[in-house]
Amino acid sequence: MNLNTMTGLELMQALSKGLIPMPLIAQTMPMIASEVEEGKVVFLVTADERHTNPLGGVHGGFAATVIDSITGCATHTILGAGESYGTTDLNVKMCRPIPFKKQLIATGKVINISRNLVISEGYIHDENGKLYAYGNATCMIMR
Repeated sequence: MNLNTMTGLELMQALSKGLIPMPLIAQTMPMIASEVEEGKVVFLVTADERHTNPLGGVHGGFAATVIDSITGCATHTILGAGESYGTTDLNVKMCRPIPFKKQLIATGKVINISRNLVISEGYIHDENGKLYAYGNATCMIMR
């Protein structure tokens, strides 16, 4: 499988099917790609003791990293072969504490595409729709 000739959507779909391994950040911040379509990704995420902050809860960096990942991966799904992106702006709002060892759903969606920039949003929620964190990102397309 030649990653250089795959579109972003093809690459993300290959990740979700296990045809290519998830990047190592998915081990540090446990993430599994469960759904991928053009302009949208859904990951299953679970915080554990490695993500503990000094107060004993889940560090806010867990949610920020997950939201950066899902907004970036949603952006990746709209790119052509050989194109890449970089996050230029990331905003994250924590709505409630992320629980330990509870699988949550992280959804990233592209909301605007221009010549050089993509804006996407991301949500971390539970199976009942309870929102834990929200964010948006701007990514620069590099051709």
